[in-house]
Amino acid sequence: MGQYLARRLALTLLTIFLGLSFMFVVLHMAGDPVLLLVPVDASPDYIERMRVEWGFADPLWVQYGRFIGNALLGDFGTSLRYNVPALTLVLERLPATGLLTLASMVFAVVLGVPLGFVAAVRKGRIADRLSTVGSVLGQSIPSFWLGLLLILVFSVTLGVLPTGGMGTLKQLIMPSVTLGLFSLGRVVKLTRSGVLEVLRADFVRTARAKGLREWVVLYRHVLKNAAVPIVTIIGLQMGGLIGGAIVVETIFAWPGLGRLIVQSIQFRDFPTALAAVFFTAVLVSIINVVVDLLYGLLNPRIVYE
Repeated sequence: MGQYLARRLALTLLTIFLGLSFMFVVLHMAGDPVLLLVPVDASPDYIERMRVEWGFADPLWVQYGRFIGNALLGDFGTSLRYNVPALTLVLERLPATGLLTLASMVFAVVLGVPLGFVAAVRKGRIADRLSTVGSVLGQSIPSFWLGLLLILVFSVTLGVLPTGGMGTLKQLIMPSVTLGLFSLGRVVKLTRSGVLEVLRADFVRTARAKGLREWVVLYRHVLKNAAVPIVTIIGLQMGGLIGGAIVVETIFAWPGLGRLIVQSIQFRDFPTALAAVFFTAVLVSIINVVVDLLYGLLNPRIVYE
């Protein structure tokens, strides 16, 4: 277990490093941030002075080395737009993204696992067909289109839900549904496949032959053994939800990490964008490690070497 965790930690650090390096190069290819921050009528001398003062006059490899060195110490610099530490901005927005991601995942799991389970148990019947069609539709609808449609129907036409913002339960409903619908379709589909595979197993037939009640067979034998692929898709979708929050937070003006990344890229606020990407990579990596460790708890046959 110790060697496995050490390898996973090394791979996680490598992933974060590569992600930061890639984002650093992409942001610097987007253009000179100084031109967005100085007045329109600024003289060339003033622009060059600001470029030197903010460190953008140095060669790219010097800026990169300085950024990596400071990042190892937890210093991502000062936001070029808000003039406050970039790390402070990220930590302020992180709870909002966490709340939205958690609500979306709860929506997907609470509905997806029962629907997939019922679809597998009633294979070929109406419940199975409806669940299959619904899962396909859920994975086919783009989140940005769904978000705009929900705003048009429930905010503009019916007037029962606010168009955006954060602070009340009503403001959480449409963003969480928009973000979680794709994951709902995936959870339904994989739960159905996992349960169907377990239902064909010999130990299920043996349990039924012993005269056990059907609910005991389904709950104790089928659902438990089908939990590994379900946990896998939940963990993968958690990472996807954090990335997908960028679009949803922008549509619903949700003050989270995803919207901060979009705004930082628009204004070429390099320190804030890099700090936000760093925390996003850390969250996704932690989720993946936790999911891997849960495998051993759900299935004792899994051994970490």
